[in-house]
This record gives sequence, structure tokens and C-alpha cells, in this order.
Amino acid sequence: MKYIYLVFSKTGTWLSRSISVITKCDYTHVALSFDENFDNMYTFGRLNPKNPFLGGFTIENLSEGVYKNSNVKCLIYKIPVTDNQLQLLNDELNLYLNSNTKLKYNFIGLFGVLVDKPIKRHDSYFCSQFVTTLLEKSTIWQSPKGADLTRPMDLKTITNKRILYQGTAHEFSYFSAETSPIVS
Repeated sequence: MKYIYLVFSKTGTWLSRSISVITKCDYTHVALSFDENFDNMYTFGRLNPKNPFLGGFTIENLSEGVYKNSNVKCLIYKIPVTDNQLQLLNDELNLYLNSNTKLKYNFIGLFGVLVDKPIKRHDSYFCSQFVTTLLEKSTIWQSPKGADLTRPMDLKTITNKRILYQGTAHEFSYFSAETSPIVS
């Protein structure tokens, strides 16, 4: 069986805290990974951990950047995928990886989510919009709201997911995938 991983987090940055207060959600960010080491987590977020205003398509690592902070909460799900779904997902992700276009963070789209009105911007995404777009185009999951209205916590409605880990990113580095604290 092949798996992909969704990594939900609450980093404690001012944007994360603001989103959490407004949405009342435990996790405010989501990234997609193909490996259980989480060396490459694909998302839209900060391009530089110290600059909250410069955002776009980024590859994160669970042990670097904002995740180094000892109080970053995370929740990791693994989702089984078919070979065909995995190929479609890789193909779609490669379009972003190989893009010559400057891909930007969709700050304005976040306001659309708050008022339940999609705000479409060309080559701009927020984290859950990006992950949902990838999952939809690879036939893994369809958001009932549409990608541009999907919040990170909406992705928890994926039915065939299995929780792999819940705790801090800092503690995760001390556990292997087999011995990490599993919550059902």
C-alpha cells in the first residue's frame, strides 16, 4: 500500500494565532508530504520563516524553519492512495515545481473563506486551497466546498485517513513513524 501524508500544524506565528482566533480551529496550516520523514512537505506559506509578508509555493521540512519552535503543534494523517492517484498527484505537483510563473500566497483568498465567498486569484493559493487542488486533481478527495473555500480542518473529513501522529513537531523528531504516539 502506498500513502501520502497531510501535516496539519499551528505554528504560533502571528498569522497562525490570528487564523486560530477567527476560525476557532486547533490547526491553521496544512502541507502534503510523500515521505514519512517529512523532509519535503509541499504547501503555500512563508518563503522565509522570519518574514510573514513574503509567501508563495514552498517546500517545508518538519524539523526546520518555523517547525523548530518547541511549541509547534502538529497532527499527521496518512492516506492510502492507488498507483494511478499517486502518479496523478506527482504529475500535478511537478507542474508547480517546474513552473516559470511566480506563485504567490493568496492572502486575499483567506478573507473569502471568512465570508464564504471564493476569491479566485491567478497563480495564488493559501495552504489548504493548494492541498485540496492537488487532491481533487488526483482523484484522492473532493472538497464539498471547493478548493478556494476549504480550510485546513475541512481536510479532516477525508474518510480513509489514519492518524499517524499528534503532538509537537519537536517531539516528533524523537520518534520514528512506528513508535510515535498514535491517537485514534
